[in-house]
Amino acid sequence: MIKNRLGLAQNDTEELVIKLNYLLSNFQVYYQSLRGLHWNIQGKNFFELHLKFEEFYTDSQVKIDLIAERILTLGGKPLHTFNDYTALAKVPVGKNVSKDVEGIALVMTSLSELLQIERVILIESDGAGDEGTNSMMSDFIAEQEKTIWMLNAWMA
Repeated sequence: MIKNRLGLAQNDTEELVIKLNYLLSNFQVYYQSLRGLHWNIQGKNFFELHLKFEEFYTDSQVKIDLIAERILTLGGKPLHTFNDYTALAKVPVGKNVSKDVEGIALVMTSLSELLQIERVILIESDGAGDEGTNSMMSDFIAEQEKTIWMLNAWMA
């Protein structure tokens, strides 16, 4: 078995880089949808949601950087073009969303998609002994599950 500079199996880290780039692509599309929600939200919940969507996109921007840096740490190259992102991403694109309920539903659907990807990475990074990636996924998952709970409460 060939090991990389981190002492992890090279084949495992190459697979994790692919999965992390997939997650990165989905986060980039999610981030851009959040920017659109922030700019276009209208209605009685404008002030509350304008700030909340900004909070979400700021958090996503931090996560995007963490994912890209993890890819580099593992010896890979993070994707960095919109063509790559849109070709890979499965999260829905929020275009011209201005209604509060529609915007929150988009965020919840996107977070659910991100959680599915992160859980796959969590299992694979655990099997590879990659504690750095594993820890990052655990943190993302816990935070996003709480956000979905809060958004569900808002929608009730």
